[in-house]
Amino acid sequence: MKYYLYILFSSGYNRHYIGISDNPEKRLTQHNAGKVFSTKGYRSYQLIHKEEYPDKTSARKREIFLKKTAKARKELFERLHLAPSSIG
Repeated sequence: MKYYLYILFSSGYNRHYIGISDNPEKRLTQHNAGKVFSTKGYRSYQLIHKEEYPDKTSARKREIFLKKTAKARKELFERLHLAPSSIG
């Protein structure tokens, strides 16, 4: 089953969130409905980026790498023409 790394952005709070899912669009709906504790207070979000991976393990490794490596996040956001900000 394919998995995706996704990046959400809340323009109202200038906040980013990185996560993984097998259905990023459905997951976005859950975030915006307040069903995700870590993003509930910063709604509403837009899906601004997703990367496809062949399995959950690969997507999770990329998620962990981005969350733990500020330089990698910064480079990704620069490629996406985004200003670095908070990562959830």
